[in-house]
Amino acid sequence: MKYSVKDFTLEEKLLLLTGKDSWHTNDLNGKIKSVIVSDGPNGLRKKIKDESAQGGYRTRIATAMPTISVLSNTWNEQLSYLDGKTIADECLEADVDVLLAPGVNIKRDALNGRNFEYFSEDPYLTGKMARAYIEGVQDKGIGTSLKHFCLNNSEHNRLYSSSEIDERTLNEIYLPAFKESLKANPWTVMCSYNKINGVHASQHKKLLKTVLREKLGYDGLIVSDWGAVHNHPEAIRATLDLRMPYSPNAFNDLKNAYEKGELTEEEIDFCVQNVLNLIEKTQSAQKGAPEYTKEQRHQNAVEIAKEGIVLLKNENVLPLQKGQKACVIGQYSELPTLGGGGSAFVTTDFVQTKLSDLIAQKTGEEVDYITATYKNTEAVNLQSAYQKIYDADVAILCVGESEKTVSEFYDRPSFKLSAPQENLIINASKYNKNLVVVLYCGGAIDVSGWIDKVKGVIFSGFAGEGVNEALSSILVGETIPSGKLSETFVYNIEDTATGGKLTDGVTDWYKEGVFVGYRAYDKFNIDVAFAFGHGLSYANFEYSNLSIEKTSSTSCVVSFDIKNTSSVDAKEVSQVYVKEVSPCVVRPEKELKAFSKDLIKAGETKRISVQLDENAFSYYSTAFDKWTVNGGRYEIIVGSSSRDIRLVGKVKI
Repeated sequence: MKYSVKDFTLEEKLLLLTGKDSWHTNDLNGKIKSVIVSDGPNGLRKKIKDESAQGGYRTRIATAMPTISVLSNTWNEQLSYLDGKTIADECLEADVDVLLAPGVNIKRDALNGRNFEYFSEDPYLTGKMARAYIEGVQDKGIGTSLKHFCLNNSEHNRLYSSSEIDERTLNEIYLPAFKESLKANPWTVMCSYNKINGVHASQHKKLLKTVLREKLGYDGLIVSDWGAVHNHPEAIRATLDLRMPYSPNAFNDLKNAYEKGELTEEEIDFCVQNVLNLIEKTQSAQKGAPEYTKEQRHQNAVEIAKEGIVLLKNENVLPLQKGQKACVIGQYSELPTLGGGGSAFVTTDFVQTKLSDLIAQKTGEEVDYITATYKNTEAVNLQSAYQKIYDADVAILCVGESEKTVSEFYDRPSFKLSAPQENLIINASKYNKNLVVVLYCGGAIDVSGWIDKVKGVIFSGFAGEGVNEALSSILVGETIPSGKLSETFVYNIEDTATGGKLTDGVTDWYKEGVFVGYRAYDKFNIDVAFAFGHGLSYANFEYSNLSIEKTSSTSCVVSFDIKNTSSVDAKEVSQVYVKEVSPCVVRPEKELKAFSKDLIKAGETKRISVQLDENAFSYYSTAFDKWTVNGGRYEIIVGSSSRDIRLVGKVKI
C-alpha cells in the first residue's frame, strides 16, 4: 500500500516520528502497519515477552554466527553475503522487518569495546564486506540498518564525547565504508551517539542532510541509536526521521516546537514520508520462506568460521600429524566465547563439544584435556597439568576473553591477556617446545610477552557457535587455513592511534589524521607483531608476471599469476595496494584498493585480475572540497599481506 503524508493528521504524523516502544514503530492504533526491528549483527537478538523471565522478557534462541570481525577476516564477499542471508532467515521466522546491522565503524582504537562488531581498520575492506552483508540480508526481504553514522570509535562516554576531526580524515577514512555500503541501498541508516565537532550526530544537519543525503545520495530512513536524541526538533531539522525508542516527551516536544514556529510542517512531512516509505517497503518486500534449516544455519556458521580463523604463526607444528599425541589445555576450549556483550550478544541453544574430543574424533588418537579457568590457576593441579603437557607431542593452549570484558557500553580494560593466562603460556612452553596458542579474543591482543616462546598461534576470535568444529578441522589439516587479519596486531598499545589512553570524556581529537592502522605503522616504520592482511596457510604460493594495462587516463587492470607450489588445494587472499610516489600532500605509504580470494589447486597457476578505477588513485582535497587525482607516478603493490610484498609495478596517471 502506498502511503502519503496527506492521509494523516498533524498529531498522527508527530506520533510516527517516535517508536511505539523499544522495537516497534507506531501503528496509530492499527491504522498502519508497525515495523518490527531487532538487534543482530552476529545473529538475531529478539526480545520476547515472558512473564516468568527476569524483567518480563527473554531473548529468542538463534544461531550464533561468527562476529563481524571474524567475518571480515575471511576476506570473502560471498561468505559475507551468506552470513546476511542466514541471519535474514531467522528474521523471517521471528517476524522481524529490519535487522539493526551491520556496523562499519573503523577500528581506530584497539581497546574499543565494540570492535568485535566492526569489520576492519581499513575502509576499503570494510565497505566491500559490509555491502555484501547488506545484500545478503535484503535479498531475503529483510531491511538493514547501516551504522553508526559516524565516528563512534570508542565506547568511553559515547553519549556525550565529541569526535574532533578534520574534513580530509573524515572523508578518506571514516566515510568511504558508508559510501560503498550505500550501494546496497540499506533500508535505514542509524546515527551514532557521539558528537561530531561539538554537535550530536542525531542533530548534525551538515552530517545527516548535507553529507549523507545530498553528497552520498541516501534517500532512505535515518533512525537514531537508542537514546541518542537530545533535542528532537533539532533532529527533525537535521532530517533524522525516526527517534528510538519510545520517549514520553517526544510528542509534546515536537508539537510545542511546531506551535512556536520552530518546526515547519514541511520539515515534519519530509521525515514522516520516510517513515511511511519504510513501512511500505516491509509490506511490498518479497520475503518468501526461510531457505536454511536450523542445522544448515549452524553449518553456515562453521563454514564462515573456517575461513575467518587466522593462522598467525606456524613453525612446522601444524597441522597435527598422524600418530602424534596432543593435549588441549584451557576452559575456553570447552566453553568458548562465541561473541561479545551488549546488543550483539546472541542466545543459542547449541551445545559445544570440547575441542579435545573433536580432535580425537578426527584423528582417532586419544587427546588429553586439562581444564584451566584462568581466574585462579592455583586451583588447578599444575604439577599434573605440566606432566601431561610434557608427555604430549603437541600442546594446544586455549586462552582468551569473555563477553563480560569485550562488550558494548565500555572499552576493553586491557590489551593484554590476563596475567594468569600469560603466566600459563610461559610456563607451559618450558615443558613442551611444540606449544600452540589459540586466541578466543574479541580483537587484536598483545602477544609481546610470549610470542617467541611458542611454535604456533591461531586467532579464532569470537567465531560463533561453530568455532570448535572449525578449529579442529584446521588443526588436523582437513581445512587449509585461509583467513587473514583485518586489523594489525601491534607489539605496543602506545603505537596505536589513541595510545590505549582514555580521553577526558569530553573531546576525542583525531590528531593522527589519515594515519590509522597499517597506514600509520608503515608511515612511521613501526614494527608490528602481525601485519594487516597477514594469515598463513598450509600451502605455499608464488606470485609472478605482474602486468598493468591502462584502460583510461585514471584507471587500469592489474593482473598477476599465483602458483600453488604445494600438494594441497588452498585459498589465497591477494591484496593490491596503491602508492603515490611523490605526492603534493602527505599520503600513506600504501593503501588497499583491491583484493581477490581464490581457490588455487595443488600445482596450479591462476591468473588474477583486478580493476583499479579513479578512486584507487585519489585523495580528498580540502582545497577543492572534493576527491582529486594528482597526475604523476604511482606504484602498484601486490602482496600476501601489507608487509609481505610480492610484486611491485609502476603506472603513470
